Amino acid sequence: MVREDTQNKQKDIIKIESLTFTYKSGKGIFDLNFTVREGEVFGFLGPNGAGKTTAIRNLLGFTRPEKGRCSINELECWNDAAKIQGMLGYLPGEMAFFDEMSGSQFLDLIGAMRGRKKNSRRDDLIERFELDPSGRIRKMSKGMKQKLGIVAAFMHDPAVYVLDEPTSGLDPLMQNTFVELILEEKDRGKTILMSSHNFEETYRTCDRAGIIREGRLVTVEDVHSLKTSQRKAYLVTLGSESDLETLHSAGMEIGIISKNTVEVFVSGNYKQFIEALARCTVLGLDVATQSLEQIFLKYYGREVAK
Repeated sequence: MVREDTQNKQKDIIKIESLTFTYKSGKGIFDLNFTVREGEVFGFLGPNGAGKTTAIRNLLGFTRPEKGRCSINELECWNDAAKIQGMLGYLPGEMAFFDEMSGSQFLDLIGAMRGRKKNSRRDDLIERFELDPSGRIRKMSKGMKQKLGIVAAFMHDPAVYVLDEPTSGLDPLMQNTFVELILEEKDRGKTILMSSHNFEETYRTCDRAGIIREGRLVTVEDVHSLKTSQRKAYLVTLGSESDLETLHSAGMEIGIISKNTVEVFVSGNYKQFIEALARCTVLGLDVATQSLEQIFLKYYGREVAK
């Protein structure tokens, strides 16, 4: 409760208000409304084509909304795009490099454009992500290019980050290194909007998450509340088919796993669940807690494959 009260007193750094941008195909984003508070990590989640990158392009001032507005640190994203990009840490989902440059030359260029004279933070990030920037970019793997993009986004120590699929192409070890970096930046009071497909990454780093589907914001949820309030799934091995009928008649939500094993979903009705099991021959009982991904996927309108 104390944490929520503190957040409510913090100002909104990123504001998206009735933001609408439509492509000729009819796809786009429609009436998006959400904010990202100072010092918050906000997850922006949705399947490919949902509108995440389109919203981010409007935030960066790359496209002009047909309706609504968005701002970063009280700067209007279209009119003040140059100022915003000068103070922002931005990692695009699809990065474009000068392929004939070496990684070092590229970072030198970005540093010069930002007026950076000290390279200590850049060098720390290079070491941390085990990046060899000496080779030509065109010969780098996707993972190496992603590391280069991360270093470029973080090396000027901005107060605000907008990150589009930041761990794409990274191996699990480097994904963990990135999560540690985000948590450190969060502790330093940085404001971070992060589009992601990695649900474990979202749970470990984000305070809240906005879920977008077909260009519309479905919900904004507190990530940790989602995790703690999720329903539990129990794998129950039954002695006979009549036991299955007993569970059905008790009004339990059931999924069939195999002939004698069912998945029973419980959302607080434990007394009902225990009384129903007491009338059955139970040969086995195990817990299969819903993953964070399964919780979010209910907003996408499809079931998770078993």
